[in-house]
Amino acid sequence: MEAEKEGIYLYGIIRHSEPIEFGNIGIGSRADMVYGINYKDICAVVSNSAVMRYEARRVNLTAHQLALEEVMKRFSVLPIRFSTISGTYDQGKIVKILEKEYTKFSELLDKMDGKKELGLKVMAIEEPIYKYILEKNSDIRVLKEKLAKLDPDKAHYQLMKIGEMVEKALIKENSNFNDIIIDILTPLAEEVKMNDKYGERMILNAAFLIKNENEAEFDKAIFALDEQYGAMLSFKYVGTLPPYNFVNLVINTQEA
Repeated sequence: MEAEKEGIYLYGIIRHSEPIEFGNIGIGSRADMVYGINYKDICAVVSNSAVMRYEARRVNLTAHQLALEEVMKRFSVLPIRFSTISGTYDQGKIVKILEKEYTKFSELLDKMDGKKELGLKVMAIEEPIYKYILEKNSDIRVLKEKLAKLDPDKAHYQLMKIGEMVEKALIKENSNFNDIIIDILTPLAEEVKMNDKYGERMILNAAFLIKNENEAEFDKAIFALDEQYGAMLSFKYVGTLPPYNFVNLVINTQEA
């Protein structure tokens, strides 16, 4: 049986000029050592790996992210796109990539220094948000109360109309809440990335690039929003992420 080809898996770029290791936390079942390959004052964070395409399954994505999170305990990091791997075990090839892209990587590291990504998803809670809509929109409430007294078979089309009115009102309220939240949080962030929303009850799906010294104030603003709107809105707040939404390096290891 032919032996597996050995390559080098890339996780990210940091500012560092000395040899460094981060533990046996590499992607894949082998749990290889994650370590640094240096060029001048920048460093590629890598691990040895069989040459393969890692599928975007939870176990692989989690291993990639956990390695980056371990690095983030000590460094600002530029994340490299998932499943970037050199076709040969050749550290010189990685050094050539760092040399070729040195200016770009160095400038991005300066930009990301002392910053982290925080994620926020906000969902409307179904029963309370519909109750809020009925309380706020007297025309919907009055029509609903009127139809409650009629035979459902005879009120079919009117009930459809109520459904359309509620859907329209929900879209409007979602937009209002989105604007309120963004207006409060944007001044605390260096950059904001709005991501796709899914489902009619998702109000916000955003990533915020935050200076480390502003994290406590940002946390406080999130908790205040939850305190004010938590009866109607569910806040899913994820902190200390690699800045995937603001930097995601695509490196062609074949060109080195």
